[in-house]
Amino acid sequence: MRRLRNVKIVATLGPASSTYEMIRALFEAGADVFRLNMSHGTHAEQRARFDIIRKVEADVGRPICVLADLQGPKLRVGTFASPTGEELVEGAAFRLDLNAEPGDSTRVQLPHPEIFAALEPGSSLLVNDGKIRLIVKDCGKDYANCTVTVGGTISNRKGVNVPDVVLPLAALSAKDRDDLEFACGLGVDWLALSFVQRPEDVIEAKQLAKGRAAVLSKIEKPAAVKAYTAILQVSDGIMVARGDLGVELPVTSVPPIQKRLVREARAAAKPVIVATQMLESMIESPVPTRAEVSDVATAIYEGADAVMLSAESAAGKYPIEAVTTMNNVAMSVEHDPTYRQIIEASRSIHRQTIADGIVAAAREIAEATNIKAIACFTQSGDTASLVARERPRVPIIALTPLMSTARKMSLIWGTHCAITPPQDRFKGAVIAAVRAARSDGFADLEDMIVLTAGVPFNVKGTTNILRVAPCDERLISQVDPE
Repeated sequence: MRRLRNVKIVATLGPASSTYEMIRALFEAGADVFRLNMSHGTHAEQRARFDIIRKVEADVGRPICVLADLQGPKLRVGTFASPTGEELVEGAAFRLDLNAEPGDSTRVQLPHPEIFAALEPGSSLLVNDGKIRLIVKDCGKDYANCTVTVGGTISNRKGVNVPDVVLPLAALSAKDRDDLEFACGLGVDWLALSFVQRPEDVIEAKQLAKGRAAVLSKIEKPAAVKAYTAILQVSDGIMVARGDLGVELPVTSVPPIQKRLVREARAAAKPVIVATQMLESMIESPVPTRAEVSDVATAIYEGADAVMLSAESAAGKYPIEAVTTMNNVAMSVEHDPTYRQIIEASRSIHRQTIADGIVAAAREIAEATNIKAIACFTQSGDTASLVARERPRVPIIALTPLMSTARKMSLIWGTHCAITPPQDRFKGAVIAAVRAARSDGFADLEDMIVLTAGVPFNVKGTTNILRVAPCDERLISQVDPE
């Protein structure tokens, strides 16, 4: 099975999508990556979903990527004496403190001393996804006296965002550490790290993962946007989590930030997912709004590696329709001539290593001639990522002897992953590549492909060969005799 598009689709699993029949249907509708949201569900429930994904993978004969999304620290107010909460009026005074007594219209507990340690007069506090806004008048180590600038109803355990300061909180809570170890033990391919504020957060997660899963940083806080270049450098991938960004930053600033984050990740040859509220109306409706379709299309035009469904596929009424819609939008966009113009105009030029030169030459040869695909042998997936950075006009066939690499690469733009036996001779590698191209429908006997590989084989970082190969093995034997 091959996709007729380059961008990948991430589908979150949940109560609406936990059976074998549904997960397989989502894959067949177009889902390339399944997300396990560790904020919801027990370990037993997540293990059951993971086991089903691997059963589907075995049955369809295609590598399937699994992403575990860690919850991150959750900052919330305490409880109120009134079960319905309190109404805060603009201009009123309101106090946050460490007192565990139920709150009222004048105060409530904020059980996070780390927040008080970081606050300053003038700092903003956002409650309930930004619906309520407070400005700090004065504060200490256990309190903050605030003025309500945007009123509304505040009730038990509503979330709190602090956009103005870098909080002295680790990205990994005790729950996250437990979830990380559980997910790595399952064998997930990617970990999504929430609440990233600094590169040290990512480094810590990678140390705990110990190479068992790649780490993808969720950019959802203003501090992460400011430190993005350093965070990108130590991350294996990026998720642009627009939901929290839109709470903590002016919503009008999110589109240009999204565009910059995507472009920088592309230049670094690291996968980038655009996420949150992409087809949100399809939680309840079988068809999306025109604005949502345009939003998905924008991320694809920007060259994102993947677009993500959250509640639409996890808890919505129409999970298959949501994936189908995303698949159809992607194919429509990628067949638009304007798409290629935008992708090529935004391509970064990188000529720092031999591998950079090899993959750039492979793209140029493929686009200047009637080449059907670029095939690359990859041990770690790095070569496939470099080829994908070029955003070529022809398909990318990522050949690897490692199922773990094939699964991980299923998140990368344009890659069709194929498992091949380990190769130790170049002729054998060429034959394996043309067989994969023919068997998976990328080329016919009379066609040609471009092949990149490294000698010695099966060693990371040795990409040093480019070969144009016919898809007729008899012609290969004439050129490359044993």
